[in-house]
Amino acid sequence: MKNKSLALIFNFILLITLFSCGDSEETEYVSVEKTPVILNLENVPYPKLSDYKFFQGSIKDQKPSYGVIPYEPTSELFTDYAEKNRFLWMPEGTKATYSSDSENLNLPVGAALIKTFYYNNVQPTNSTKIIETRVMIRKSTGWIFAEYVWNDEQTEATLQNAGSTIPISWKDSNNIIQNIDYQIPAPNQCLTCHSNNQVVIPIGIKPQSLNSDFSYVNGTKNQLQKLIDFGYLENNLPATIVSVVNYDDTSKSLDLRVRSYFDINCAHCHQDGGNAAYVTQLRLSFNETVNPTKMGVCVSALTAIPGFPRGKLVNPGNITGSYIYFSMNTDLSFNRMPRLGRTIVHQEGIQLVEQWINSLPACE
Repeated sequence: MKNKSLALIFNFILLITLFSCGDSEETEYVSVEKTPVILNLENVPYPKLSDYKFFQGSIKDQKPSYGVIPYEPTSELFTDYAEKNRFLWMPEGTKATYSSDSENLNLPVGAALIKTFYYNNVQPTNSTKIIETRVMIRKSTGWIFAEYVWNDEQTEATLQNAGSTIPISWKDSNNIIQNIDYQIPAPNQCLTCHSNNQVVIPIGIKPQSLNSDFSYVNGTKNQLQKLIDFGYLENNLPATIVSVVNYDDTSKSLDLRVRSYFDINCAHCHQDGGNAAYVTQLRLSFNETVNPTKMGVCVSALTAIPGFPRGKLVNPGNITGSYIYFSMNTDLSFNRMPRLGRTIVHQEGIQLVEQWINSLPACE
């Protein structure tokens, strides 16, 4: 009797299973991956970069954890030829919102922007050396800065609240050895570029700067679409986004390349509310430089150029009489532009601006 009862129970379970397998509405259970990132707004900034869990495995490999999305602006800010890795992380269930092509995406409270600076072919071993990782975190009261400096073993980066310099020697793309004292900023120095009307802001997460392809681990995709697909950005972008170009791309027009260069390297200060807003002749955001006068073309310079006291900000056909060219091509701390973020001249940027100045028609 007992065996018969067990057989009946077994047949009943089998019957239910068969009907379930044949159901066209069968539910497939898929495990949902969770981010390991730890970001408690009451406790940040943490003492060590590894405390956030932004990276999996050895943190020097910069392999992002689930939910940490790499990105790259179409045109990149020059920082003494340092290479950069950039990442975005946002809390689960939150989305960024779009305001305009030229405004930063509005990231939610709890979001983090991570940027690592490193050099390849570092001498004398021709190795890769990570120098620093900067983290911006959006709290309910606004954005904060956290500066992490890497140890020589490349196993950890620790929080630093004061600026410092690190000597570095590397072999550039022309096999020439370059030597600099790399400058790591103090958090208060970051405000020079990362503020508008005394409100802390990010740089480089504007739709106009992210409307380009990026090679992700699982394939190449438009960066804005990637954020939408992952659930990090609302799917309400306009059909067309007026976008910058890669200023290194010689297939693009000279005008677009120069405007893109000025936008990423200069516009955060030279805009209304920026640190250099007092230079009223210059407004270098990409959406404003459709008007060449905003770039200083044929506009008299307020500061005299050494040896050329009556120069213009941009003097067509005359680089020695153009203050913008002079400020980009000097190492003098009082005259150089930008004041922070570089100690040596960006040769490719200088060549681009020189070509542009020489292409301009004469002033009337």
